[in-house]
Amino acid sequence: MFPKKSLLYTGKFIGFCRRNETHLPHKPFSTDFLTCFRYLGMGVPTVTAARILKGQLNGEGGEETVLEMDKFPFVSLAKTYNTNAQVPDSAGTATAYLCGVKANEGTVGVSAAAVRSQCNTTKGNEVTSILRWAKDAGKSVGIVTTTRVNHATPSAAYAHSVDRDWYSDNEMPAEALQDGCRDIARQLFENIPNIDVIMGGGRKYMFPKNVSDVEYPNVAKHSGTRKDGRNLVQEWRDRMETQKGHYVWNKKQLLSLNPNNVDYLLGLFEPGDLTYDLERNTDTDPSLTEMVEVAIKILRKNPSGFYLLVEGGRIDHGHHEGKAKQALHEAVEMDRAIGRADLMTSTHDTMTVVTADHSHMFNFGGYTPRGNIIFGLAPMLSDVDQKPFTSILYGNGPGYKTINGVRENVSTIDYQDNNYQAQAAVPLNTETHGGEDVAVFAKGPLAHLLHGVHEEHCLSKSGTAGLHPVLSSILALLTVTQLIC
Repeated sequence: MFPKKSLLYTGKFIGFCRRNETHLPHKPFSTDFLTCFRYLGMGVPTVTAARILKGQLNGEGGEETVLEMDKFPFVSLAKTYNTNAQVPDSAGTATAYLCGVKANEGTVGVSAAAVRSQCNTTKGNEVTSILRWAKDAGKSVGIVTTTRVNHATPSAAYAHSVDRDWYSDNEMPAEALQDGCRDIARQLFENIPNIDVIMGGGRKYMFPKNVSDVEYPNVAKHSGTRKDGRNLVQEWRDRMETQKGHYVWNKKQLLSLNPNNVDYLLGLFEPGDLTYDLERNTDTDPSLTEMVEVAIKILRKNPSGFYLLVEGGRIDHGHHEGKAKQALHEAVEMDRAIGRADLMTSTHDTMTVVTADHSHMFNFGGYTPRGNIIFGLAPMLSDVDQKPFTSILYGNGPGYKTINGVRENVSTIDYQDNNYQAQAAVPLNTETHGGEDVAVFAKGPLAHLLHGVHEEHCLSKSGTAGLHPVLSSILALLTVTQLIC
């Protein structure tokens, strides 16, 4: 019961159901294409603020603006907690919505029986993702992200790791390597060797240690990290040489490709995560929208359909740094990508799902008047310390600042700077996730099944992992959708 053509845009996506830890028999896709857009760290306040920002960037007041996801006819809520965490992390939630099995925080592609960082708990606890199911069903599959391609969300689509931070063997303890665990970068190419489209960052994890980066040859922190001496990019190129496979590392190379002559694409545009869209070099670095467009042009050639997972992963990073302007501009760019995909697909055969993995301690308020600049001040002073405050605030994070023991006067600084860290109630070096439900937007075949409040996995009546008649259909649908997330 998979959509034949599917796109899924999400912060985090709800995955396909499996009974216990065994594979379900494959069923024919009822939809050709599934696109999944996933926003990393996109709670409802972020959606609303991004809507206002989008309008204001177009010269409007903002409140009346319509995001692309606002046009989707079906909306629901998803719980986000991990098996061992009330407020989740991205690895456990990615496993839940991509594999249909709730997991512990910090682990990807494994069930809750696996313990974080304990390699010997991996074997036998692997869970299968929707990307694998779609590939096994004969569909083309793709991953597009603004983070490292081996970051938490994309890695849950192909890897089985008890530690989300095992990006390469350089980040793994000797004991884990001795016990046979593999780093996530290796698993990207070995677990599902023929993923049709892979685009994002993470170049340095693919090259031998100290090998200079092609774009930043004199910057040591961007050099290769691999201790095993393997060049995973070259291995991929050698394997795909006769299969219309192309490797690109900059925008010019990407946009010069003729998608009709490309069956496999590996695009790694930064040593780590991609730069924020506000700071992106538009001459050398592709936007998320540009990557999505190329991905769909390649994937849609398959008459059996495709699955695409698209992640706006740096929304989350902006929030963690307390940089609301960076986070919201990332969300607006994600909205552009959704709009581009909409123009390239049809609701008759393409299911599109947009959702998030979790929320953040971000909000905005202060009785601001209509049309108030989203990064502006509230219209009154605090009636406690008689100082102004911005509409946007964080519950915790690096924006907590005091001068001589009292709250900073924001009118004395540039609070509309791209990297301004909004004031926070509690001082932390890194702002935390939020624990509330996130919205799920859906359109296309079977999208009507996405209503009400859902778990980010499958539940039986007893509360254990299993199949539920409605959820299994929804998740099967969503699984296909995640091809674009």
